[in-house]
Amino acid sequence: MMMSDNTKDRAARSSKKRGSISSLSNHEFWRKEIHGRTKDSTSTVSYMDEPSQRDDVSHLTVQMENTYQLGPPKHFPVVIVNHILKDVLTSYLQVEEYEPELCRQMTKTISEVIKAQVKDLMIPRYKLIVIVHIGQLNRQSILIGSRCLWDPKNDTFSSYVFRNSSLFALANVYAVYLE
Repeated sequence: MMMSDNTKDRAARSSKKRGSISSLSNHEFWRKEIHGRTKDSTSTVSYMDEPSQRDDVSHLTVQMENTYQLGPPKHFPVVIVNHILKDVLTSYLQVEEYEPELCRQMTKTISEVIKAQVKDLMIPRYKLIVIVHIGQLNRQSILIGSRCLWDPKNDTFSSYVFRNSSLFALANVYAVYLE
């Protein structure tokens, strides 16, 4: 199918206005046969052709800065975080008796409070993981272990154990440096 000259001119003008060039610029429809069916195929390429904008962009200067860091500029303050753990666990659990349902809710609350207070220290580029365990203290022993992969130069943790007459609590904060 061939397009008339008038149709060609209209298509060329409309493509200039919209800022795109169509695959119809050679003035023919191409038909492809796919699995026994015929299908029309057209494609467009967008462009921006305003010389005034292109000239302004070429005169802009870009200042580059090297932002790559070899390790954290400020190390994770383990001692300060230990004090936070001690204060939070003592304030929340000093007078509490062990009740399974209450302790389940307290682990969530205490871990959120600890996370918020450590984030308030504004230590850049550290991902924080806070885990709190609360259990009944009744002449038994418990061993809690954790394992992960990390960089011993930059990654660290802080831990504190609290006990009263009825319960024990273990709070861990893992600080993993993001490179």
